[in-house]
Amino acid sequence: MKGDFMVVRDAHEQDFLNLSALAIQVWLHTYATDGVRDAISGFVLSEFTPEVFRRIHESASQHILVAIHDGHLVGFVTVDLVSRCGVEGIEGFEVKTLYVQEHFHGKGIGTTLLDEASRRYGESLWLTTWVKNTPAIGFYEAYGLTRVGTAYFHLEGEAHENVVLAKRGGL
Repeated sequence: MKGDFMVVRDAHEQDFLNLSALAIQVWLHTYATDGVRDAISGFVLSEFTPEVFRRIHESASQHILVAIHDGHLVGFVTVDLVSRCGVEGIEGFEVKTLYVQEHFHGKGIGTTLLDEASRRYGESLWLTTWVKNTPAIGFYEAYGLTRVGTAYFHLEGEAHENVVLAKRGGL
C-alpha cells in the first residue's frame, strides 16, 4: 500500500470483536457463493466468535497477526506451530487462515502478513484452501507455494475438496 500507513502486529484483546466481523465477512464472501443456509450460518457464528479468537490468542502454539490500516483492521493471519500437514515431507507452520477484506486485495497486505509470519516462525509453511478459491490459489502460488496434495473440509457431512500448498524454507 504505497503511501499508506499500515502496521502488522500481534493481535490484542481489543481486536477480537473486529477479527470476528472480518472473518465472517471474508468467509461468507469466499465460500457462501450460493447464498447462506443453516450449516453455513451455524459454522460462521460458532467458529468466528470473539471467544474463539481469545482461545487462539491464549494458546502457546497458535498466533494471530493483524494488519491495521488507518486504525482499521483490514486483514489477519492465524498460524499453528504444531499442527501436522498430513502430506509426507511437508513441515513448517500451518497458516490456518489468511483473511484480507476484499476492499484491500491487491495492496500487499496478504504478502506482508505472510512475510511477517515467516520472519517470526520460519520460512517453511503450509496451508489448505478450497479448490474453487482460484484467487487465493493464484496468490499463494505467486507467493512461492506449490501444490503438494489434497485435503477435505467437512461441513455437516459434506466433504469439500481443498488444495494443500506448501513453501519450503531456503527454496
